[in-house]
Amino acid sequence: MTTITSPGATLDTVAQVAAQLRVDAIRSSTSAGSGHPTSSMSAADLLAVLVARHLRYDWDKPADGANDHLIFSKGHASPLLYAVYKAVGVVTDEELMHGYRRFGQRLQGHPTPVVPWVDVATGSLGQGLPDGVGVALAGKYLDKLPYRIWVLCGDSELAEGSIWEALDKASYYRLSNLTAIVDVNRLGQRGETALGWNLGAYAARAGAFGARVLTVDGHDLTAIDQALSAATGTDADGRPTVILAKTVKGKGFSEVEDSPGWHGKPFPADMAERAIAELGGPRHLTVRGPLPETGGDAERPPTTAPASPAAAARYELGANVATRKAYGDALAALGARDPRVVALDGEVNNSTYAVEFARAFPDRYFEMFIAEQQMVAAATGLAVRGYRPYASTFAAFLTRAYDFIRMGSVSGVGVRLVGSHAGLEIGADGPSQMGLEDIAMIRAVHGSTVLYPADATSTVALTNAMATIPGISYLRTTRGGYPVLYPGGEAFPIGGSKVLRASDHDHVTLIGAGVTLHACLAAADDLAGLGITARVIDAYSVKPIDGATLAAAAAATGGRIVVAEDHHPEGGLGSAVIDSLVTDGIANPRIAHLAVRDMPGSGSPEELLAWAGIDAGHIAAAARHLVADE
Repeated sequence: MTTITSPGATLDTVAQVAAQLRVDAIRSSTSAGSGHPTSSMSAADLLAVLVARHLRYDWDKPADGANDHLIFSKGHASPLLYAVYKAVGVVTDEELMHGYRRFGQRLQGHPTPVVPWVDVATGSLGQGLPDGVGVALAGKYLDKLPYRIWVLCGDSELAEGSIWEALDKASYYRLSNLTAIVDVNRLGQRGETALGWNLGAYAARAGAFGARVLTVDGHDLTAIDQALSAATGTDADGRPTVILAKTVKGKGFSEVEDSPGWHGKPFPADMAERAIAELGGPRHLTVRGPLPETGGDAERPPTTAPASPAAAARYELGANVATRKAYGDALAALGARDPRVVALDGEVNNSTYAVEFARAFPDRYFEMFIAEQQMVAAATGLAVRGYRPYASTFAAFLTRAYDFIRMGSVSGVGVRLVGSHAGLEIGADGPSQMGLEDIAMIRAVHGSTVLYPADATSTVALTNAMATIPGISYLRTTRGGYPVLYPGGEAFPIGGSKVLRASDHDHVTLIGAGVTLHACLAAADDLAGLGITARVIDAYSVKPIDGATLAAAAAATGGRIVVAEDHHPEGGLGSAVIDSLVTDGIANPRIAHLAVRDMPGSGSPEELLAWAGIDAGHIAAAARHLVADE
């Protein structure tokens, strides 16, 4: 029997909903043969009260921009989340029982946005709350809508530094629209957590990061209801709220309550039967809480264009301009044309030149300080709300945020990353500051785009192109100034390349990107003096790479190719070129792959490029060897 309950469900009804959530978490995981029922059962009371009485959500319109946001940072508790979806009437019992964790079905083992009520993919712990910070930033500062962000966290993930980065930035930006509900059930995967049920320690830590902390018995429905009401009240201090709920893992089934060894294990059929009986049997209640206060634009923010949109930056041919400076110029101009563009940085905006955007549009710029995980997570949350975030820092430091980048791909969000000061070229700062892994890192992300411009003009074009690229995109920029090669307005399509030198009798192909393109051009001049004609390709689009142009060059130059890159040899430009040639069936290419193969130290850019063997002299020498071997 189904009962549809209107907003304002009594706590007696909520108790029945909580029991239903527990039963359905058990039923679905046992049916699937995998899942996390005990982690779901501990938080069932919290979710029952939240969904029935406090979450303002139109379940029939998940794209309504005024809806609250519910994020399961403890994504392994997906049986509970999907049981909630059944309880609000958007997932059938049939789908819950036969679609959970099955191949080709949307109720995956951990939540992803393939389900329309899920904002971001979770399951890699420590990410849901940082993502929620981004959504909360959008709500308070950009959308200016009263929706709230509710994030269910597990106590185990409070060991992740990203959780504390999130609370720190939530306090800094006064995100009183953000509430973290922490399910403190004491037990992690392999036993007790570091703090167990020491709620005082958790409270001290959260309070030290600026949060308003409420402590409750996570199975006392009245106490939960009061805490959630307090979280929605006006907070004069503008603080985020953390509700620490002491719970029991496996609550409701006496055989497993507070017992280690049951994390991530479904109950066998006989145990499931006993658990369901102890919980009062299956139920099929439908309950919905309050609707959002006001409608909103779900797809994207307002797009009113300025009266006099800024023109794209242009540069004099031959002028020395750093591509990082061109990025800043381009981003500021793009921001004037598109109010959906927002920018974030990791406290280096005077080096990445994101400062140009910050000065022009301070209301759309968010400083994340030295918190790269939170920077990428905030960009993810802003993308959820339809904005077009550009997040910049040194290329080397994006490695800290790689799991967030990877999960951004799973979430399907459009996030634009910019890594400056890439490679050996930065010079005397030394290897700790040299991004030498970044191309490989981002190339490996599903659906990603990797761009490496060699001059200011191409940087402007690619910065603009990134605005509409789906998925994760990455722009690699250089510290030093290099000559402008292309006239303003030149087109740089994603997946393309530029052939800067070519003839009908080329002996060898030189392929570079960024700083090494300039070295390839200088090498081509040196080779010309020796009677060797070189074709030079600017592989500005590393992923997707221009396979047709590479194949044509290989055919024209007898397969003789020199690839030079300011990056480690694994996974960078050379790998992209070789992969493309292999895919296109190019037979027996003769490739000299010049890359940074040893651990660098300090030095001038010229010294380091020569030391690594990726300067003009070494490129020319590699080309001569290929031609001489013919």
